[in-house]
Amino acid sequence: MVSRISSLHLHYSHPHHSSSSSPPTTRSLLQTNSTTKLNFPIRTKPNRLKTFLPLLPFIPQQCSKPTPPMATPNPGQPANPDPALINEDLKPTEPGQRTFTGWEMASLWVGLVVGVPTYYLAGSLVDLGMAWWQGIATVVLANVILLFPLILTGDPGTRYGISFPVLARSSFGVRGAHVPTLLRALVGCGWYGIETWIGGEAIFILLPHAIKRSSWSRAWPWLGTSPLEFVCFIAFWVAQLIIALRGMDGIRQLEKYSAPVLILLTSALFVWAYVQAGGLGHMLSMSSKLTGPQFWALFFPSLTANISFWATLALNIPDFTRFAKSRTDQVTGQLGLPIFMGLFTFVGLAVTSSTKVIYGRVISNPIELLEQIGGIWTMVLAIIGISLATITTNIAANVVAPANALVNLSPSTFTFRRGALLTALLGILFQPWRLLKSSESFVYTWLVGYSALMGPIGGILLSDYYLIRRMKLNVSDLYTSSPSGEYFYTGGYNLAAMAALVVGILPVVPGFLQKVGIFPGAPGVFVGIYNNAWFFSFFLSGFLYWILSVWLGKRRGYCTGGGPLLAGET
Repeated sequence: MVSRISSLHLHYSHPHHSSSSSPPTTRSLLQTNSTTKLNFPIRTKPNRLKTFLPLLPFIPQQCSKPTPPMATPNPGQPANPDPALINEDLKPTEPGQRTFTGWEMASLWVGLVVGVPTYYLAGSLVDLGMAWWQGIATVVLANVILLFPLILTGDPGTRYGISFPVLARSSFGVRGAHVPTLLRALVGCGWYGIETWIGGEAIFILLPHAIKRSSWSRAWPWLGTSPLEFVCFIAFWVAQLIIALRGMDGIRQLEKYSAPVLILLTSALFVWAYVQAGGLGHMLSMSSKLTGPQFWALFFPSLTANISFWATLALNIPDFTRFAKSRTDQVTGQLGLPIFMGLFTFVGLAVTSSTKVIYGRVISNPIELLEQIGGIWTMVLAIIGISLATITTNIAANVVAPANALVNLSPSTFTFRRGALLTALLGILFQPWRLLKSSESFVYTWLVGYSALMGPIGGILLSDYYLIRRMKLNVSDLYTSSPSGEYFYTGGYNLAAMAALVVGILPVVPGFLQKVGIFPGAPGVFVGIYNNAWFFSFFLSGFLYWILSVWLGKRRGYCTGGGPLLAGET
């Protein structure tokens, strides 16, 4: 609870106390018993602090200028916002818009988790040599670790009703926020292309064999795939875009009602593998192919890959939590990630392991497996299941963030729908069929590579919100480009955040260049940093930002004006 506290000062002249103020009167003196008299002026602070904050005296607590109270006719909404920083998609959510319950937040994770990339990621661990239990342990551990930044980053969305691009203005500046949001959008566009390609493959497997054996199914070297597969990709791209253009309410309804269907279809696949393999013992009979040193060499980059798998959504989770009914719904809903991820990973690993018993080889791609199974009903269920799983994952995880980032870039030009359309177009340019050509390129190049971008952004956001600002944001100043605004910094850019971001990314670059073959002679230390890119960049950037902010805070205080959106929230 936040309570108004009184601070005792030993005749200390506050640096922001006006020199014209009257000296303390007799009423402002605190007297004890007759044996001891203490003359301490009692001064009531304008800011409300949590009880644990006095334990952090090294954090700047004063403003270099007083913050006027929010004089808005609608609580939680910015006063006199700059039109260049706000539109209907960026303004804080109204209480009536906050409709996501804990179950709806959890069902969001069902729709996100149950998908081909998750299955493929789990199967890739077996394909790379892990035993099934080692793969499950790696995935579950990664998602438990990620749960903490996920919940922490989701809090400002629920408290203030703001999206990820608006939250980024607090730490990066009202203009500097374009840098992290566009980086997140870039990764989202890549994922959108991958998911859409998977949906196109589901259409491809339904085609008659005569068509699939025609010359149109032969790859064109310059394209990197066959024209027939590319047409299937575009067909799914169009169908998916129609749903994406319905906006957030359509996404919520889709996730809510798709979750039970996806759980049922996943269970059906598991039962099939159980029967065909002759029981659970045969399904899980594959042992590890790795020695001790080989396992640990694979474990850490695999852990990083699994964290980075959802590290993108851990950044823009405020885009969803801003619609949560309460902070309790936000937290309980997020618990769905490690639970559902662990369960679906078990299914993916068990079914992948069973293919060794059933077909004599490991098949980690579920679409390839469904094609191998054959049969008209299998094909029908495959197209329904894969399409539903792909759409629920892709729209929620890979459309919302890029669309909001583009809206933030130019609110007068972009709406959510226009941002979604541009996201879909950029997804094609990523040529996802090349990213999915092997388990190694998917895990080590794509997943680990972009974690070097997501890690430092997450570290900076959490360091700013919890350590520097102590969960207090001035909502009005998040929407103003006035030089006197709290988040204007230097020309709209927070140089401390920019420096911390660059320093967090640079050490990972040599290892990435070594992985893609550009810099094969990279020293081993950089390879190690790359294999743990998310951890390294997250903590390095977060710590550096905190140090720089504390140093700058001695010269320029941090204001903590503005209140939470929901009545009664603290």
